[in-house]
Formats: sequence, C-alpha cells, structure tokens
Amino acid sequence: MSRFDLLRRRMVEEQLVSRGIKDMRVLSAMKKIPRHLFVEEALQDQAYRDHALPIGARQTISQPFMVAFMTEALALSGKEKVLEIGMGSGYQTAILAELAAEVISIERLPVLIEKARAILDQFHYENVRLQLADGSIGWEKESSFDAILVAAGAPEIPQALVDQLDIGGRLVIPVGGRSSQVLKKIVKEKYGTTETALTHCAFVPLIGASGWQSAKSETDASNHLH
Repeated sequence: MSRFDLLRRRMVEEQLVSRGIKDMRVLSAMKKIPRHLFVEEALQDQAYRDHALPIGARQTISQPFMVAFMTEALALSGKEKVLEIGMGSGYQTAILAELAAEVISIERLPVLIEKARAILDQFHYENVRLQLADGSIGWEKESSFDAILVAAGAPEIPQALVDQLDIGGRLVIPVGGRSSQVLKKIVKEKYGTTETALTHCAFVPLIGASGWQSAKSETDASNHLH
C-alpha cells in the first residue's frame, strides 16, 4: 500500500465518516479515486487534507468532505444519468462515474477540460462524456436527468436546470453571493419542487447566461475553501 493509499484511507475515516457521511458507495468511491492525480504535482502532498486546492484558471478542487457531502445528497443507486456542471479538475466527475450509469460533465474553460480529459482517460470510463459549454443553462439536448450537481455558486437556481430534471430528479447547487452560498437540494415532483437548505459553503462563481454574467471577482472567490 502506497503512502497516498494510506493518506486516502485516513481521509475517508477522519474527514468523511467522522463528519457523518454514511453512504457506503460514496465512501468506497472516495477511498478508491486517487485525488492527488487531480491536483498539480507540487500540491500532491496536500491532496488528502481537509481543504480546497487551486487547479489553475482561478478555479479550485473542492475539499474532500464537500465532494462526498454533495454526492451523498444526490442519493445515487447506480442507474442514474447525471449532469455535472463545473467539471474543474475532473475529480468529482470520477466520483460520479463510479456511482452512476452515465455522467455528462460540462466545463466552460478549455484548459481545464483538456487537463481533466487527460487524467480521466487513465481510468477508461466508458460512461463519461465531457462537454465544453455554458453549464448554467444545462445540457438540454440530453435531458432529462436523474441528478444534477453544480460545483459553482449561482445567484439563484437556474430554471433551465430544474426543467431538465426528470420527475424525482435531484439538483444540488450552491446559491447565494459570489464568495459565499448556501448549498441547496431541489427535488422535482409531479406538481412542483421541494427545496432544502443543506449547509453553508463557498464556491467559485457560476459564470454563464443563467449564472453570473462576468468573471469579475473570481479571484477573490477562488481563495475561499469549499
């Protein structure tokens, strides 16, 4: 067992299990996926610590607990089609690929999507597709989705994402200001939606037609842990 394997196991026990993550499939995926491959080589020794890390282009990889917390909130059984918005380094994408039947991941920054593709190709996932697009408006051509995960903070819940959920589908999204938000879970029902506030968080801004209109202040937001 390598040093990184030991650090990853410790991460799961000390940061996830001890803080209430109970979904065994989520814990198994977090124990399996080598998070250090998704960060810069100079930061690999920090990969299993309980904080976010920069990945370039003023973006960050979320802290392990937040990845697990958001994933658990989606309540995936393994049969779902999932839309991920804000792929970043591809770490969350890999976790979702372990837990869902199909994952479509959207990223707006070409440099990140190319870096993530190179890493994800090592895992030979046949159930993942990466798209370069404005994730704030979702991916209508392939809706409806059983679950949507948004890894960037939106000023409000984009109606396009709610529209692209199947009945019973779950949307997990940070909503609020540019530098701090409340993580919300929206469940689409036959005659409406239910909304639950899960926890406070701080993500980089969701830039796009149904998000923030410019990248202004992204630098400040990317310095927050999430």
